[in-house]
Amino acid sequence: MKIIILTECGGNIGYGHISRCSSIYQAFEENDLSPELIVYGEGQVEQLLSGKRHRIFDWINNRKLLIDALGNCDIAFIDSYLAGREIYELVSKQVATVVFFDDDLRIDYPKGIVLNGAISAEDMNYPARAGVRYLLGTSYFPLRKEFCNAPAKEIRREVKTLLVTCGGSDMHNLTPTIQTFLNENYPHLHKKIIVTSLFSNISEIQSVQDRNTELLFDLDAVDFREAMQNSDIAISSGGQTLYELASMGLPTIAVSIAENQMQNISGWCKTGHMEYAGKHKDKDFLSNLKRSLDEIMPFNKRSKCSKGTRQFVDGNGAKKICDMVLS
Repeated sequence: MKIIILTECGGNIGYGHISRCSSIYQAFEENDLSPELIVYGEGQVEQLLSGKRHRIFDWINNRKLLIDALGNCDIAFIDSYLAGREIYELVSKQVATVVFFDDDLRIDYPKGIVLNGAISAEDMNYPARAGVRYLLGTSYFPLRKEFCNAPAKEIRREVKTLLVTCGGSDMHNLTPTIQTFLNENYPHLHKKIIVTSLFSNISEIQSVQDRNTELLFDLDAVDFREAMQNSDIAISSGGQTLYELASMGLPTIAVSIAENQMQNISGWCKTGHMEYAGKHKDKDFLSNLKRSLDEIMPFNKRSKCSKGTRQFVDGNGAKKICDMVLS
């Protein structure tokens, strides 16, 4: 069986697509199948795809290469913010079973399966259309297998450790801003700062590193999970990582670093189990972050957040998606 996963990463797109497409990739591997990732990307894409069957080329603008790649394809996934409807139509006509990742009703999708695993997906009024099936809500969120069915987190009485993660590339240079704020306002807390080699601001991050700061470089999923397990609160950008944090039951303060994250963050805030510090560019962002930290610090609040988020993410989303398309 030939399975193709089409996606993109780098630049202003970020790296969240690679994370959720990797979840689908892993789920097919669990079924003894060998999918292939085809990525339109820039920057250090190869290291994110290590160990996976993949090709890197511009499948969005090179129609011939795309058609050739789809030859004899049985199942295709598309996860893109850049591809136009004509690309979706081409794939829909050429492949029997096609799954379209969606976050915000981006286009009118052709015949196929529309997948939105966000917590707000079922409230987005997707239109009923002939030939289109919807998989909506967190029961279909594709977590990486390392975060599936995680044991309940122990919530400590006292907050000792903060985890900070600002996305795969920290494109807005937010990490050192948060570091400096934490150094000044919570100097006694241990800070775990997630850094990747895709960051362009590593020297600045290192320059504001105090004795209570631990920089964690290029974590794989297992090490990232361990960092979450050993932390008391997370400050996180509002993308895919929120769902991994939720599955771990780590009380979280979300920060919006892109407009397409707002629907996602809003859905979590409505549950009452996650705090929101605002957009990274807000002039009162740091005061909002201080308010959010003060709000989430109490033991009872953190316990409620931990139990609450885990109710929404069971970790079986990728398996459900793959089982459905294979059937």
